[in-house]
Amino acid sequence: MGGVERVPLHESALEAPTEAREGATRVEAPEPVPVKVWIVTARGKAFLSEQARAIAWTTGRHPQVQVEYLDRGGRRGFAWVWASAVRRA
Repeated sequence: MGGVERVPLHESALEAPTEAREGATRVEAPEPVPVKVWIVTARGKAFLSEQARAIAWTTGRHPQVQVEYLDRGGRRGFAWVWASAVRRA
């Protein structure tokens, strides 16, 4: 997904709370994992990105996944989302 314009901040994904990752073990993906992810933007719009990759995740009580995704305009974004919003592609 390199060489792609970045998602503007005002249209970026709302992230799962940082506090829910505190004390959790972070696992780095040896290779990015193709996924589909539900993204909710800062403007409250939701969409399913079918062009996304999981790059890290947490284990524990409140699992989250760090994803790299393409928005509807083909721009690249990064976000921590709840694991329930992610499915393997």
